Parts: sequence; structure tokens; C-alpha cells
Amino acid sequence: MALHLHRDNLGIERRLGDFVRARMPGVAGELVMFLCKQAWACFFGGLLLAMIIVTKLVWNPDWVIQRYDFLFIFAILVQVLFLRFKLETWEEARVILLFHATGTAMEWFKVHAGSWGYPEPALFKLMGVPLFSGFMYAAVGSYIARVIRIFAMRFAPYPPFWMTMVLAVAIYVNFFAHHFVMDIRLGLFVATIVLFARTKVWFVNTVKARWMPMPLAAFLASFALWMAENVGTATGTWLYSGQISGQWVSFAKLGSWYLLLYVAFATVTVVSRSALSRR
Repeated sequence: MALHLHRDNLGIERRLGDFVRARMPGVAGELVMFLCKQAWACFFGGLLLAMIIVTKLVWNPDWVIQRYDFLFIFAILVQVLFLRFKLETWEEARVILLFHATGTAMEWFKVHAGSWGYPEPALFKLMGVPLFSGFMYAAVGSYIARVIRIFAMRFAPYPPFWMTMVLAVAIYVNFFAHHFVMDIRLGLFVATIVLFARTKVWFVNTVKARWMPMPLAAFLASFALWMAENVGTATGTWLYSGQISGQWVSFAKLGSWYLLLYVAFATVTVVSRSALSRR
């Protein structure tokens, strides 16, 4: 399967690449290009995370609008601007909508179960969950959809699609079911390795196609999400049950993000499977 960039946003991304290559050739340029592309891919999530930090630093509880409500309005505005200026395709927007729905459902359940909570008041808050929280899951979907396009990724050999869907559903259901029955996440960890052991994530950073094992790619992405989650708890935007202020998020949550990434990737493939190859 030929590797190619999506035509949308090609001008911006090409100019960014030309700028880096002209000034930093060789290994240094490769590294800077990789970091720039990653930053561009997580632009939506980066803006949301930055605004979480900024609002924590400057917000006054006596202001007319609550902090959570401002974050909700900000997230909607960013989404509209991304579509208006074609920083995101409509296909990617559909992925984000799916993430928003599945993420919000999980938030409602987990908050009700006491796993974590949102301590601040808000007008746009339903069943204890501020509506901006769905955009945090949407940011993960945005990143996956954009990084596939920006790096012209190909996943090969990809397991049978139905198997990946069964795994994703099992992971998602276990996040709810383990509150009532035995937690099977250890078996799910093993299943991700067995199912995707042969799958290589092919990507183009500059010119040459490179690859890494899909489980390794999922682990690295989950570590980045775990770090971002520590920003969320450090700012008091949400807190886990029993978590002391200033305490790092448990490493067990890194494992949760690792599993959730397979759900996230499966959600992306529901909308688009052009990057998947059985060979």
C-alpha cells in the first residue's frame, strides 16, 4: 500500500517540513521533525491542556462564568475553528464525535461509582460530570486520526477486523464490569500482545518509511496520556478517589490508558480503515 499524505492541510504541513529540513539536516532534523509532527497531531489536546493550566492559574471563583463552563465553551470553539480552517477533516470530526459519546458514558459511570470526581461547580454539568470532559476523550480521538494522516501511517499485518472489535468491546465493557465481577484486565493485556504482536506501525517522518511494533507504540502513547492526566489532577480539574493533592496519578492508570488506546484505535477504524493492511 502506498504511503501518502492527506491533501487537506498539506500546505501547512509541507511548509513546516521544509522549514525544519532547511535549517536542521541529518539526525537532529529527523528528531525535530518528529516532535513537530507529534505536536501538530495533538494540537487539539494540547490547546485544551494548556487552557486547563491557564484557567487554574488565573480563575476567580467569583467570576460570572464557572471554570468548567469556560473550558466547555473553549473546546467547542476550538472544534469549530479546526473545521472552519480545515485543520481537521470531517472524517476526523466523526471520529471525535464517537469518542465524545463513549467517553462521556464512561465518565458518568465512573463518577457515579466513585472512581474519580470533579470538585468544581458548573452550569454545563450533568450527573456530576462537566460536559467539557467529553472533549478530553475527543482529544485522544483527534490525535489518533491526525497522527495517522500526518505520518502517512500504515498498520500491517493487521489482524482480522472482527477480532480487534471483539477485543475493543471486551476492554470497554471491563472498565464497567470490574466494579461488579472479576477484573480481567491482565488477560486483556495479554490479548493485545498476542493479537498485535506481528503488527508494525509504518510511518513516514521525512522521506524514509520506518516502523515500530504496535504494542510499543500504544505504550508510548499511553505514557504521554498518563503524563497529561497528571497535569489534570495537579490543577485540581479532576481527582481520583483517595488521591492526595499533589500526589502523582497511580502507575496503574498507565495500564488503563494502554488498554483504552486499543479501544480508541478501534473507534477510529470504525470510521476509516484505509491505513490497515492484512499484509
